[in-house]
Amino acid sequence: MGSTTKLAAFTGAAVVALAVTAVSFGVTKVAPSNTSLPSISGSARDGSVLRASNGGWANKPTSFAYQWARCDADAGNCVAISGANGRQYTVTTTDVARRIRVTVTATNNDGSGTATSRPTDAVKATGSAPANTGAPSISGTQQESSTLTADKGGWTGTEPITYAYQWQRCVGTGGSCGDIAGATSATYTLVAADVTRTVRVNVVAKNGHGSTLASSAETGLIAPGKTQGSAIAVSQVSLPNRLVIDKVSFSPNPLRTHDAFTARFHVSDTRNFSIQGALVYAIGLPYSWAYNAAEVATDGTGWATVTMRPTASLPLQRGGALVIFVRARKPGDNLLAGVSTRRLVQEGVSR
Repeated sequence: MGSTTKLAAFTGAAVVALAVTAVSFGVTKVAPSNTSLPSISGSARDGSVLRASNGGWANKPTSFAYQWARCDADAGNCVAISGANGRQYTVTTTDVARRIRVTVTATNNDGSGTATSRPTDAVKATGSAPANTGAPSISGTQQESSTLTADKGGWTGTEPITYAYQWQRCVGTGGSCGDIAGATSATYTLVAADVTRTVRVNVVAKNGHGSTLASSAETGLIAPGKTQGSAIAVSQVSLPNRLVIDKVSFSPNPLRTHDAFTARFHVSDTRNFSIQGALVYAIGLPYSWAYNAAEVATDGTGWATVTMRPTASLPLQRGGALVIFVRARKPGDNLLAGVSTRRLVQEGVSR
């Protein structure tokens, strides 16, 4: 009976000892657990370096690993940044307006535990968007079929900066400009649609921080490639340009009677534009050979039609001529100044 009691006592002691040993083993075989979140130090700004702090951990981690993530502006939809698995991370332009987090993995012999930091503020851009310091300009002959070249002007801002071009066609009196389809290079060849209009070029400078548009001044009126091109208003002619009486015709020709005849005069300017609204005056010489005619304005093609009537004093003889003084002027100009022009022509006379 005594032996049985001693065995039972021994067995109970052994079970307690085993239980204590098991509990002891359970305490030592525990993976790291986080006690305070990791944190991030550094400026949330493009180009800055962020550094991860491990936070607090229980159960004696022996090593730490890191994974940085890029989140949206609300700190959601976080995506791991490829290759960003060091304790430090250099913020890039891609991160601008986003928020950054880091996940820390702590490891010991019994396993691993993870914890994620709170997000940074939204990443701010560094550097500056392009700023125009000198307007773009245009060089080249301002005439149909000629090629114009744009100079982008002066710019400051964080490099690299790229430049894009858009040529525009404007109304002849300035403004009301619209894009020319396909005209997006630094050069532009003028076409018939540009005649009597002006053109300008828009330059857009762009870098990682934004884009800025600057416009050149408008060119002068684009001249036609051939004489007697599209007509412009005489009000658009000013010095140093002048009016030119470049074509003359008479009907009938030669003049064989003292009946009225028609004189037609075409007016252009020194840029080769036909001119609408120029006032044309014609008088025969000597004065006694023809009656005075009223001043006539040129039409939409640049022609003025003047009806003239010889006097009975005009000699009708083979090989003769009636000399005609012709003047073209801009309304409001001084008769002897401004852009006006004068010319002597002659209508043949015969029997």
